[in-house]
Amino acid sequence: MESDFRRQLVALLPRLMRFAMALTRSRHEAEDLTQAACERALARVGQWQPDTRLDSWMFRIMQTIWLNDLRAKGVRTRHRAELAAREPAAAPAAAEGRLMLAQVAEKVLELPAEQRMVLMLVTVEGFSYREAAEIADVPIGTVMSRLARARLGLMKAIGESESDAARNVVRMGLK
Repeated sequence: MESDFRRQLVALLPRLMRFAMALTRSRHEAEDLTQAACERALARVGQWQPDTRLDSWMFRIMQTIWLNDLRAKGVRTRHRAELAAREPAAAPAAAEGRLMLAQVAEKVLELPAEQRMVLMLVTVEGFSYREAAEIADVPIGTVMSRLARARLGLMKAIGESESDAARNVVRMGLK
């Protein structure tokens, strides 16, 4: 029985391939579909009734595999679309943020040493103005002045107009 089944299956391959081409419209996908159908049929040869038509059984197997694949592709496509709808702004914004951070870091290194030191102590290390003044061994007013000049210089360096930068410094209570 199984040798008869295999012989009939081999004879049926051109028709299976033609049917798969009609379903998938792609030679590569048709070959994959035909192979998957043959594998499933060989694994379930005991389910085939010798008094029934093998071609009908095989076409039904092939159609079932193809429909399952279509459904799975649809689910994956919807899932990717949902993810893309949630994340498209995040990637460009993150990349833009990294570029801005790199630009600011570069401009910080160009600041005069006393401004750079105060800026790092207060904004990066988190020291209070009083603590930064003690570390730098300068009056607190000098820390505030240097910090304001450093921030103003950075804002101008990254492209803000001088008046916008000055307004930002005033709004921060630094002037």
